[in-house]
Amino acid sequence: MMTTQLPAKMAAFLVYSRPVLVFGGMVCALAVMWGRDPAVYTLGVSFLLVSMTFDLIDGWFAARYRPQALLAPLADRIMDKLVYSIIFPVVAAGVMWRLAGTQPSRPQLLHAIFVLILCVTVLIRDNFAAFMRSFALRQGQEPESIEFTRLRTIVAAPVGALLYAYAFHVPEGPSSWVYGLVSWMGTLPLRTLYFIEIFFLIINFGSIAAYCRKYGTVCLDELCFGDQILRRRILSVLPNGLTVMNAMMGLIGVFFAYQGRFREMYFMMIGAATFDKLDGALARRLGLTEPLPDTLPQRKVNLGNLMDDFADAISFCIVPAWIFYIALTFSSQGRFGNLPVEWIALAYALAGMARLVYFTIDKHPIPGFFKGLPTPAAALLVLAPLVIYEQALAAFPEWIGFWGYFTAALMVFSAVIMNVYPVHYLHMGRAMTRNPWISRMIAVALIFCAFTPYLGHVSLILMVLYVLSPLATWRVHPEEAARESRT
Repeated sequence: MMTTQLPAKMAAFLVYSRPVLVFGGMVCALAVMWGRDPAVYTLGVSFLLVSMTFDLIDGWFAARYRPQALLAPLADRIMDKLVYSIIFPVVAAGVMWRLAGTQPSRPQLLHAIFVLILCVTVLIRDNFAAFMRSFALRQGQEPESIEFTRLRTIVAAPVGALLYAYAFHVPEGPSSWVYGLVSWMGTLPLRTLYFIEIFFLIINFGSIAAYCRKYGTVCLDELCFGDQILRRRILSVLPNGLTVMNAMMGLIGVFFAYQGRFREMYFMMIGAATFDKLDGALARRLGLTEPLPDTLPQRKVNLGNLMDDFADAISFCIVPAWIFYIALTFSSQGRFGNLPVEWIALAYALAGMARLVYFTIDKHPIPGFFKGLPTPAAALLVLAPLVIYEQALAAFPEWIGFWGYFTAALMVFSAVIMNVYPVHYLHMGRAMTRNPWISRMIAVALIFCAFTPYLGHVSLILMVLYVLSPLATWRVHPEEAARESRT
């Protein structure tokens, strides 16, 4: 009897002790803000690391030793809500406190603002998930499985502990091994922190979208009372929001380019291309591209298409030209004065817009294919060498000229190939949906290269392979290319 009670009590301890540990971390954070004691900082980070460990193993204990406990799933969600409601506001205050009494640089101030937005997003996601889940349960909808939110739960606790260690870092602490073990997290470069935070932000948005997908139908049935037009208007908010995020990511990329941070800029452009893929796929999945029964067919040029073209024009036509101009004018220290940088940038932007106009008014599109190089691919192609160019500016000055002229030639080439309409490019987004292993391989390659100096090289190789892909994909039948599922 005792052998079965002890693990069950241990499972309950793991679940219910987390808020106490996190509350202790908050008290330590307040003490650090008051006295800047390294020992208290070490204790606070240790509390959060122990809480994170409990969060990762409590589900296994509960499933193994208390599988029939009806309160366990609800208690785990409540504990998560308490923990996140404590730690993320504390982190938001901590990143601002870290800048107090200093003259923060623009990247540091931008990072503090970004962390604040991230913390607000986490809390919004938790409240939104609780609302959607409780409403759906009242309507008789089955609750989601544990795996439904596992990825988000696994990532949230480590990110909270990492941001806590960064926000309240006290330098020049004792020479103990415990302080050395936790203090390295407080000295991580902003580039690494940005990558982790953007990844976590995407997971939170993906979690919100997953809840909408699972419980959205039940909520819309209650809200719309059978009005299909109102239902469509509500549903259209989701893909339109992704379209706006596409444009915003492109503009944020320009901001990073002005700071000379072309690596972060490229991540923003990858994000813009991802949102461009998602908005169309979501609109098709929600049935927004098909006319309602007993209604006239929609015109091809409508508000949704115009918003999508406008966002694409910003992110994939104007922004790459703008960033190219910044790189070869402000960052080059006059090395490319003999190049007509302004005219090359203008020609690229106009060529991209011409390609978007042709795509909109084309009366004979080929399902699953693009005529000419699509603008997102062209943008990622021409900006990849600028990541290598940034590395040359910092450590390899003898290569600056080569990568500058190479990027200029690539801009001209891309402007031309975008408008060579007899060349047909496979819709890569749908191909990745049909073959998830492709997207997984690309994601793993980019995540791995994010921590190495080879991000620009790998990205350039991938985009060159896509430029050459019509040599192999011309045999693919349009019906197969247009398919968005495995079957």
